[in-house]
Amino acid sequence: MTKQELQEELKKAMFAKDEVKKSTLRMLLSAIGYYEINKGGAGYEANEEDVQTVIQKEVKQRKDSIEQFTSGGRQELADKETKELEILQTYIPAQMGEVEIKTLVKEAISQTGATSMQDMGKVMGALMPKTKGKADGSLVSKIVKEALTSE
Repeated sequence: MTKQELQEELKKAMFAKDEVKKSTLRMLLSAIGYYEINKGGAGYEANEEDVQTVIQKEVKQRKDSIEQFTSGGRQELADKETKELEILQTYIPAQMGEVEIKTLVKEAISQTGATSMQDMGKVMGALMPKTKGKADGSLVSKIVKEALTSE
């Protein structure tokens, strides 16, 4: 998904008078603009990988917010964040399942020769290029910890 495609989606949401989608896309485009400024100034244009990075960050923020609002008894805010999360998730690639991640973890452990928790950095270093944008980093980390402590 490119920035231009997101801008087209925003136009469609405006014509459809879909207020939640419109505000979510505006927030996302603003976050991408902020990312571009931090990355390289006014002349920098975010590529597809940059856009995916920003979307992933926004998805993670929504999940954290939902958890906080739910535990704080603010269900109306949690519901709003949930709607935004659903919209954002339509713009990220399908996420890997646990079985697929476990297979990649086993491959990374055998490639790196990891035997204990001290080798976790090596394993994560080998895994992250394969899972970036396709799997939740905390889930990958959890599976790697389980694999290294069970061996």
